[in-house]
Amino acid sequence: MNFNFVNTLRTWWGNGGAIAETIGIQTPLPSAPLIPDTSGVSVDGALQISTVWACIDRRASTIASLPFFAYQQVSGEKQLARSSRLYAVLHDSPNSRMTPFEFWRAMMMYHDLRGNAYARIDRDAQGEPVAMWPMPADQVEAIVLPDGSMVYKYTIGNDIAILADTNVLHLKNLGNGTVGLAKLEFMRATTDEATKAQATAAKTFGSGGKPTGVLMVDKVLDVAQRKAVQERFAEMASGSTSRLYVLEANMKYEQISMSPEQQQLLETRNYGVVELCRWYDVPPVLVHHPSETGWGTGIYEIKDGFYTLSIRPMVVNIEQAVRKRVMTARQRASMTAEFSLDALLRGDPVKRADINAKNVQNGIKTRAEIRQLEGDPFIPGTDVLTAQSNLVPLDMLGKITARGGSGADIAQ
Repeated sequence: MNFNFVNTLRTWWGNGGAIAETIGIQTPLPSAPLIPDTSGVSVDGALQISTVWACIDRRASTIASLPFFAYQQVSGEKQLARSSRLYAVLHDSPNSRMTPFEFWRAMMMYHDLRGNAYARIDRDAQGEPVAMWPMPADQVEAIVLPDGSMVYKYTIGNDIAILADTNVLHLKNLGNGTVGLAKLEFMRATTDEATKAQATAAKTFGSGGKPTGVLMVDKVLDVAQRKAVQERFAEMASGSTSRLYVLEANMKYEQISMSPEQQQLLETRNYGVVELCRWYDVPPVLVHHPSETGWGTGIYEIKDGFYTLSIRPMVVNIEQAVRKRVMTARQRASMTAEFSLDALLRGDPVKRADINAKNVQNGIKTRAEIRQLEGDPFIPGTDVLTAQSNLVPLDMLGKITARGGSGADIAQ
């Protein structure tokens, strides 16, 4: 019996493999590759695959572009906490080196490549956060102590820091809840296929698309003649494409390698794009894949699906992690922190105008609030809630009077 195979099965099924609960250093790696003899791809190698780069950049840039607000509960009303340190860290400047966009894009890159993103939290004497610093995922080890608490070992150069879990913002990919699974390692079979297809394409087009083959002659050649023929016609398979070759004395050339069409090279590379996009939950059309149109009848449906099924769950993940790890107990009692998904409408003026109109017509927002969102100056008389009177209770029919010149109201 193959005991290595049995041990692998025990690890995968009996002990839970990468999703098992363990004491000590957490290892979010697969116990064994799905397909033997597949090569792992490093972070640097993965980012050289255009689809991987595009997917990570699309997800990271979309989330990083959303404003992150801190709100204070005042008399049951949610108000922007512009003067709080939490607002400054989340919305204005996470640290002295980075803008919020740069910070969250880096965190998302670590999350999507390694399954975990870490940031060290600096606090003041009252425990409130004053700065957050991303820590490269490959330099951090998550450790579960025997009592169930967690610490993080951060290695930078020759220095090692042990950080309490209350001082580390930890974003986790799909996993056991303690750590996220290392996505790049689970993608090994797909990235290996993509890199091999890319290498084959580079080799094929680098030789001018020339196949290898056999040059046949109708007589036996001595060593010197054979060498001369090989040197003379070597370029037929790998050299310049601009030369004319003449086969003499009944010589025949027979191709022995498959052409790109026979290898289905282009189809394989196109399929690789779709596979990688599936790993990152990004519609292929959003990374400029020309022949893939997934959901709905157009790009708007695709974008809406991407925002709803991919971006929003990640935003919720970040908001809850910030509330649990970054905010103090006192802040959690009176404050909230939320991304503004409304910012996604900034690139769609038609849809934004339609939603603004409905909010005003249904008494959800005042015209002053809409003008503030649009960056327009305040106009007196716009800070009242108004509503259209098209739909009224039957017992109020005929009792509508115009009042104040700012819309229709129901007479009291």
